[in-house]
Order: sequence, then C-alpha cells, then structure tokens
Amino acid sequence: MERRQFLAASSGYALAALGLPDLDSITRRTRLQAGSAVRVGRGEVTAIRQMTRALGDAAAELGGGHARHLVVHYLNADVDRWLNGTWTEAIGRELYAATAQLVHLAGWMAQDEGNQGLAQQYYAHSYSLAAEARDAELSATALRGLAVQAIDLGYRAAAVRLSEACVDEAKHLSDPKALAYYQVTLSDAAAQDGDRRTATHYLGASQTNIERSALEPGESWASHFSIGRWAHHSGMILAQLGDHEAAQDHLHHALDIHGLDRRRSRAIVLADLGTVRLRQDDLDGALAAWHEFLDCSDGIRSVKVEDAVHDMRARLARLHGVAGVAELDERASAL
Repeated sequence: MERRQFLAASSGYALAALGLPDLDSITRRTRLQAGSAVRVGRGEVTAIRQMTRALGDAAAELGGGHARHLVVHYLNADVDRWLNGTWTEAIGRELYAATAQLVHLAGWMAQDEGNQGLAQQYYAHSYSLAAEARDAELSATALRGLAVQAIDLGYRAAAVRLSEACVDEAKHLSDPKALAYYQVTLSDAAAQDGDRRTATHYLGASQTNIERSALEPGESWASHFSIGRWAHHSGMILAQLGDHEAAQDHLHHALDIHGLDRRRSRAIVLADLGTVRLRQDDLDGALAAWHEFLDCSDGIRSVKVEDAVHDMRARLARLHGVAGVAELDERASAL
C-alpha cells in the first residue's frame, strides 16, 4: 500500500471503489490455505485492534503527520503475514475487519499529512476489506472517508454519490451515533453541491440520531462521533447554507458545552469559529478565536491545520492596518 511519490486523488478512482468487492474471498481462502502458513487466532486480532487504538489516539491529538510510518511498518511486517496465514472463517472475518480499521487509520493519517492519492488508495482498500468481512459499519466508514476527501477536494458530485452510498450501506445499523456520523456527511456534501433541501433533511436526521445516542464511545470508529464533533460539522454546514448565527452557536456548543478533548480537533474548530465571526463583522471575536487557534496548533502536524493557518493569513491580509492584525499575522508566520 505504501508509495514514496505523491499520488493524485481523482473522483473516478473514488467512485470505482463502489464496485462490489469479492464477498466470498474469505470463504475461498479458508479452503485454499497452506499448512505451512502462520496460525492466526483471536490474539492477533486483538493486537491489531489495540495498535489501531493507540496509534489513532496519537494521531487524533497531534495530527496524521505523526507516526504514520509506524502504521505502515506494522501493516507490512505483521498484519500482512497474518492475512496470508491460516485461520478459521470466523477468525478470518474478524481479522479482515480489524485490518480494515487499521488501513482506514493509515488513510486518514495520509490524508491529514497531505498525501491525498495515497489516502484514497487506503480508503478504497479498507472498504474492500470491510465488505469482505461483511461489516456494514466499517464499510460505511471507509466510504465516508472517500466522501469527506471528495468534499475537501471539490469533487461535489462524487462527494454526494459516495455519501449516499455510505448512508445506504449503514441503513440497517441500529447505532444512532453511527447513523448521525454518516447522515451529517451527506448533508455536508449536499450543502457543498448547493442542494439546500437534501442538506437540511439529512442535517435534521443526523441531529435526531445524535440526540438519542449514548454519551460513552464504543469500540468502533463511528461510535467515537460525539455530540461535540457533530456540533462542529453541523455548524460548518449551517455556515455553508448562510446561517452564520446558528453556525456560531453550534461551534460554541462544540468548544465550550460538549467539549472537544483532542488538540487537533479543537484547533480546527477555533479556526472555523474565527472565520464565522469575521463574516458576522465581529473582528475582535475573530482575532480572539484565531489567537486560541494558534495556541492549540503548536506541534500539530496536520495539513488541515496548515491550510487553516494559510486561510487565516489570507483573510488577515485584507485587514492590513487594523489593530491587532499585524501581531496575529506575525504569530502565524512563525508557526
């Protein structure tokens, strides 16, 4: 999966991932296993899940630019050997599911450090593994990764299509937090595409689900989608739809009421809050949010944080001569 050179992401490649994976591959490989291969059991599956959790916690705090090489090394040195080992069909499905989570993490980290093409390949591979494991939530999560990337890169039609596939993949899930996670992504894609009706519908559906979800995170990726993170996503959708007052209220909820425990997440919300306040002609509020953003950003290696710094400085350049702007820009230039 690893590539040294930058690979350009495309909407065509992302949509090609929707091609039906080989759903019988695990059953077939169980029959064809070689007797000399390493024996794999539940211990190896648990090891993958624990590594994914530990490395994911570090990346969520400090950005995807930290420790991705550790994920790649673990995939190549250990997990690949287990995938080609000997296992029962039940263990095989658990193994594929756990690997899908780890590969998804590698994709998220690659995307967060700016390698979009590589991230796209990881997400597509994660989707294939999850589908072969017959894990609908992991399949939907991988499709969401592709959808979010398409949103960020401006592939609006592809983003909507991938988000719709994500929601459809998850339609039989019972976890309201997971449903909210995917529905708000479709709302975001629709808002970016100018489809206000669809954006509003799925924003409302996601709110209904997040409000009836449990507060405690579970084991899966989607179960960590807290109401604070939902408030951030929904706030930026409302800003896209032109409701900046409601957007600011949602970002306030994300930061101060429900709280965001990861420094990277908090930094991005503060950057967005500054932009929303500026659009409301609240310059003092914008500068205050952006100062907090820079406080949080120190040491984080994330292209989203870097992009937020560049975006902020571009806006500050239009305010040349205003009190406090030069000081903030100087801080940002050092970062």
